[in-house]
Amino acid sequence: MSFNSLPSFEELPSFMEHPGCAWDVWGKGDELGTVNLLTDDVVQRAANEEIQTGRSVCLNCPINLQVQPSRKQPVHTIISRTPIPRPATNDDELHFNTQSGSHWAGLRHVGIFSHDVFYQGQDLLFFLIPVGTSQISDPMNVDPELVTLGIHKWAQHGICGRGVLIDLVKFYTESGTKPLPYDPWTSHSIPVKDIEAAAKEEGIEFRQGDILLLRMGFVLRLKSSSQAERESLANKLETFTGLEQGLEMKEFLWNNHFAAVASDQPSLGHFPTIEGEHHLDQTILGLWGMPNGKSFDLEALSQVAGETGRYTFFFSSWPLNILGGVASPANAAALL
Repeated sequence: MSFNSLPSFEELPSFMEHPGCAWDVWGKGDELGTVNLLTDDVVQRAANEEIQTGRSVCLNCPINLQVQPSRKQPVHTIISRTPIPRPATNDDELHFNTQSGSHWAGLRHVGIFSHDVFYQGQDLLFFLIPVGTSQISDPMNVDPELVTLGIHKWAQHGICGRGVLIDLVKFYTESGTKPLPYDPWTSHSIPVKDIEAAAKEEGIEFRQGDILLLRMGFVLRLKSSSQAERESLANKLETFTGLEQGLEMKEFLWNNHFAAVASDQPSLGHFPTIEGEHHLDQTILGLWGMPNGKSFDLEALSQVAGETGRYTFFFSSWPLNILGGVASPANAAALL
């Protein structure tokens, strides 16, 4: 399938008071959203052009990392199976919120707050019934309606294609010669003009189906902080640097036809939102079906990009195949 003439943001219809609704772009009942842009041709071109040396870079913070106190802290338990049933054998169990570490927020995560609907107009009431422990007795024979909009759809497709790193930390600090003009742990807005200026400095020309990665500084700040400072996050009001959340940003993200967008911040848009402002997640997830990546570790990638001058790469991400899942660890890597 090809998408040679996608509508501009201005051409998209509105859903109630929300402009830019793309429910009809991919067809009724679609569950992939902008992942549809990652066609075989797009993935093949990215692989052919970007994998030149075979070098790979991990883009994942540890799954043990949970910086938002409102979510469950991961618990990892190692279970000895010695001496029964066999010696020198362990298992382990992991209990965690799927929005721990570096992760994708999926189509069941955020909808349109004021109208209680999710992507494709799926009514909130649909999700109120199965909330709680999911009991799927036969994973090989599941009613598709019960797992509508689940993260498994992206897991079974894969989120792979040309990745583009926009290193805003490098841009603002002029390659480390100046201090970062904001604290990534506070609410600060990144405007479109700065993203475009950073892309120009890197020699980037966006193309349809790109996977956009934005380095704003949260993980850098996390790694350079003391343990006491990191632990203090659990006791402070959640405030994060992120993208501006107005129409200009939405036009930029849609009109470049990115397949997915992620950053090193716990929130893609600045948080908290300004009164009267529509949360960016409502548009990205609720109206477009665009994967929204959070807390990606872009530090090693930034270093490699600085050494090589390459800010594009083959991006590979395989979310967990959780039937009806809300979110998933990213399991993401850059290949150069």
